[in-house]
Amino acid sequence: MSTLIAASHGTDNSDGAAAISALVSEVQKVLPDIGVYEAFVDVQEPDVPAVLAAAGSAEPAIVVPLLLATGYHVRKDIADATFAAGSHTQITPALGPDERLVEVLVERLEQVGHQSDDLVILTVAGSSDSRAQAESQLVQLMLEAALGKKIELAFLSAAEPKLKDLVPKLKFQNPRKRVVVATYLLAEGYFAGVAKKAGAHLATDPLLVNGAPVPQQLVEIIVDRFMAATDAANPRTTGCLSGLRGEPWVGCAAGCASACR
Repeated sequence: MSTLIAASHGTDNSDGAAAISALVSEVQKVLPDIGVYEAFVDVQEPDVPAVLAAAGSAEPAIVVPLLLATGYHVRKDIADATFAAGSHTQITPALGPDERLVEVLVERLEQVGHQSDDLVILTVAGSSDSRAQAESQLVQLMLEAALGKKIELAFLSAAEPKLKDLVPKLKFQNPRKRVVVATYLLAEGYFAGVAKKAGAHLATDPLLVNGAPVPQQLVEIIVDRFMAATDAANPRTTGCLSGLRGEPWVGCAAGCASACR
């Protein structure tokens, strides 16, 4: 039976770390017969290679990236660790884009008192990977459909426009409207702090909030990613390792056009 390795970025923010650990605990409750391990790409320990080594090769390991887009950390950091661990290990697509994440974004907007005439900016961490940027644009379209209006997309790093530039621009252009930031981040941490200090009238909490109930939508996505990857008839993995061991490149569930390496 496969084990599930939930690999998040890692954070030195205690609230963010606790919120993500609570999410992993909820996943373990749904999959009581599966070994569920928490791993990190950066900042926290244990890292993904260490957890893969501890899990051993007696049974397949499925790495589920607790990341909102399939960017560098999936295509490089997690892919490298998974490749080194051997053919018994695979990677699922990241958590986003997914309509269920948009449901949580809408809930967070409602919690801060979002109104229909507010100007909404969907803010994401950002990536230099154009494919990850395209995934953020897809979430933007999903949120527009859910809210029934046009919204803006801004990045906190690596891509344009930056949130710190877009907020004052919209406030200047629309002095009678409120600017509301929809924070598309997994949990509290450095970027969430930047989003809250960007000068918007309102900014939502991230998808996970320490001390609040874990949104079941996130639990469902992780479980779905894991179960799809273990489907012997049609496994849904990123394909990051396809073509790296001599087999033909066959594409991937995350939408990659080529192998990660």
